[in-house]
Amino acid sequence: MNQVKNDQIRQNVRSRYKEIALQELESGSCCSPASSCCGSADDVSSQLGYSTEELTAVPDGANLGLGCGNPQTIAELKPGEVVLDLGSGGGFDCFLASRQVGETGHVIGVDMTPEMVSRARNNALKGGFTNTNFRLGEIEHLPVADQTVDVIISNCVINLSPDKQQVFHEAFRVLRPGGRLAVSDVVMTAELPAEIKNDLDVLYSGCISGASSVDELKTMLTQSGFQDVVVEPKEESRAFIKDWVPGAKVEDFIASAVIKAIRR
Repeated sequence: MNQVKNDQIRQNVRSRYKEIALQELESGSCCSPASSCCGSADDVSSQLGYSTEELTAVPDGANLGLGCGNPQTIAELKPGEVVLDLGSGGGFDCFLASRQVGETGHVIGVDMTPEMVSRARNNALKGGFTNTNFRLGEIEHLPVADQTVDVIISNCVINLSPDKQQVFHEAFRVLRPGGRLAVSDVVMTAELPAEIKNDLDVLYSGCISGASSVDELKTMLTQSGFQDVVVEPKEESRAFIKDWVPGAKVEDFIASAVIKAIRR
């Protein structure tokens, strides 16, 4: 993709998530920015693998119901670790991570939408989370120092980047040796039809047309220096993905996946 198209994609994504950040969501959340509303944010997140205990442990307004899995279940976070969330939104996964790393740990959330960063910071104050820090920035250019992070998590965000290789380069840069990547994201399991692939507005910001294949992700992670790369599509995820664009059968082409890798 050329730079102009990349910038247009970022603007589209930023604009859509600004809208989401500013809405109160009192009447329910959307499974994906491309979909019609289909239940509350908690209803959506329970389908993604979050427990009732997790859903009640965060401030109101932190869970926007926008993920495609639960990175907490694969991250195996430990007390004292430094965690970085790529595309932290309202802070939902950061606050859950905060509880696991404890007072001796620290959680950094990076998001490119100012309204999301503001929302997350307000949620942190509301919930009394003192070991979280939310920063404005692009995941292709992380505002994080070299080799300062133990674990990187992300929930259905990397697919939104028009330069995924650069995202993985940055992830590798900020991780300490021995650090790990634990991501939930969508992957392409069959070639997308042209009308879906070329929709760089609604369907790209809806976590669909920006999906990469399993082999593409493995190659990019390896090229960035990662080892022990695992990309596992979850067939059961198609049950909720079908609601993202009702009638379009996008579940025939994408699935949620567990993505893991280590910086040795």
